[in-house]
Amino acid sequence: MTEKSKGLTRRQLLKGSATTLAVGAAATAQAATVVGVPQWVPFDHNGPMHYDTPGWQFFTDAEALAVEAIVARLIPADDLSVSGKDAGCAVFIDRQLAGEYGTFSRLYMQGPFAQGTPMQGDQSELVPRQRYRLGLAGLEGYCQKQFQKNFSALTAEQQDKVLTGLDKAEITLEGIDAKLFFQQVLGNTMEGFFADPVYGGNRDMVSWKMIGFPGARYDYREYIGLHNQKLNLVPLSIIGSSAWTKKG
Repeated sequence: MTEKSKGLTRRQLLKGSATTLAVGAAATAQAATVVGVPQWVPFDHNGPMHYDTPGWQFFTDAEALAVEAIVARLIPADDLSVSGKDAGCAVFIDRQLAGEYGTFSRLYMQGPFAQGTPMQGDQSELVPRQRYRLGLAGLEGYCQKQFQKNFSALTAEQQDKVLTGLDKAEITLEGIDAKLFFQQVLGNTMEGFFADPVYGGNRDMVSWKMIGFPGARYDYREYIGLHNQKLNLVPLSIIGSSAWTKKG
């Protein structure tokens, strides 16, 4: 009497392989190519506060005025695009701060905190909401002391001088490192300028049109073989082909 075989037998293997092939063939036979923009609502269950969310969600009116003035100088209007303000960068920042990014809720923030080297990057214990709140208050305090005006009321030349001073750490802000605040705003401004319009910035996909980025298209197969050619594709946002970010 032979011992009953253990494990997977040859018969079971062949039977399982045949079943797998049959299922795969059926799935292939039912495959279809989707043409046009898929009819779905982005972020049905976990949507961001984006372009059509009314009002400022984090900034006070005074803070929003200062941030709009800052982003307008960081990305001034020219013959290539509108300014950072008109592109909705302040709205993008406001929505991000009102969400999980504003509290760094997905990052480990228990410390210990210590001054890092330049190679180590940002080591601050301040989350983005605190950086903006302290930074904007410090900025207004500095401008009132130096010019007896709010930052938004300064001339473009004066604003550029202040921002340069922050970047070079030549200005001291109360409550926060000036360069840390500047880098935070600069980084978020660039993100807002180039992000998908669903998040509040890049109004009418102005930056994507400027650099020729086709956006969040569903299918690129017909363009794969077209090398070194200008395609002139209309950019597509997650929410469609036209998304104008309303004012916060």
